[in-house]
Amino acid sequence: MRPFVYKKVTTVEGAVNSIRGDARFLGGGTNLVDLMKTGTEQPSELVDISRVPLMNIEEQRNGGLRIGATVRNSALANHPVVRQRYPVLAQALLSGASPQIRNMATVGGNLLQRTRCYYFYDPSYVECNKRTPGSGCAALQGQNRMHVILGGSESCIATHPSDMAVAMMALDAVVRVQSASGEHAIPLMKFYRLPGTTPHIETELKRDEMIVGIDLPPVVGRHSHYLKVRDRNSYAFALVSVAAVMDVEAGNKIREARIALGGVAPRPWRIPEAEKALAGQTADEAAFKNAADILLKDAKGQRHNGFKVELARRSIVRALTIASTPRGGQ
Repeated sequence: MRPFVYKKVTTVEGAVNSIRGDARFLGGGTNLVDLMKTGTEQPSELVDISRVPLMNIEEQRNGGLRIGATVRNSALANHPVVRQRYPVLAQALLSGASPQIRNMATVGGNLLQRTRCYYFYDPSYVECNKRTPGSGCAALQGQNRMHVILGGSESCIATHPSDMAVAMMALDAVVRVQSASGEHAIPLMKFYRLPGTTPHIETELKRDEMIVGIDLPPVVGRHSHYLKVRDRNSYAFALVSVAAVMDVEAGNKIREARIALGGVAPRPWRIPEAEKALAGQTADEAAFKNAADILLKDAKGQRHNGFKVELARRSIVRALTIASTPRGGQ
C-alpha cells in the first residue's frame, strides 16, 4: 500500500475545503481500503469524514425522507420509517455484504463503490480502462460471467455492484452534493454515467464535491419487493436483481410502477418506458412479461453470461408478481 497522509475533519466545510489532487474521502472504508490494499487505488491523502454530522435520518414535511451520507447501512435498513414505508430499500440493504460490513459501510460510500470486476481489482492485468484509460478491457475476452448485458461498451463491461442503489433508483432518490461553492442536487437517474469511451468517469460527481445526503420522495405505492439472484445465499453479488415498487388499485389495476435492475449494467438500470407500459394494466403475467421485454430490449450477453438475459426476464416477472400481491406490499 502506498504511504498516505491521514486528515480528520468534523464539518462539511472542512471536508470540501480539504480535498485536493488525488485525495479521497474516507467514510466506512469498506471498499476504498480494499482497493488501496491491492494497489488499484493509491491516494496520497485520506480525508476522514466519519465524524462529520451527517448521520441523521429525518422525515420531511412532504412525507419523504432525508438520509445523511454517513448513515451506516445497517442503521438505515433497520430504521422504523424505512422498514414501514420503504421496505424495498430495507430488503436491498439486508441482502448486501455481511452484518459486519453493513455496520461499517456508509450510504454515500455505497453509492460510490467501484465495480467488482476481477480485472479491475487485480493490477497484474494491465488491460483495464477504469484503472488506466486507453489500456483496453481484459474482461471482453476473459471471464465475464458476472458482467453486463446492458449499457456496456468496447471500453468496459463491468457492472455496478450496489444493492442499495438499485432500490434507491426505483424510489426516485435524489443525491445531495456539496462543494466549496455550495450545495446542489442530482437525481439518481442522472448521477451515474455509462462507460462509453471514458469508463474511469463513473458519476457526475466532481473531484471537489462530496455527497452529503440522499432524499427519498414520498412512497409511490405500498406494494414492493427486492429480488436478488446470486450464486449463494449470502455475501455474494447479484447475477440479477430487481427492485419493484407498485401502486395497485382495486380490481388489480396498476396505477403506477417503478422497476430498477441490478447486476446487469454499469449502473442501476431503469427504463421509464417499461413503467409507462404497466400503468393502467391488470397486474398479471402478461403485463409483467411485456415490461420485461421493454427493459431488456437491448440486452446482449457476453461470452460467458448469455444466460443472464433469460434470468433477468424471469426475475422481473417474479419480482413484479410478488410485489403486486398483498403480501408483497409489506
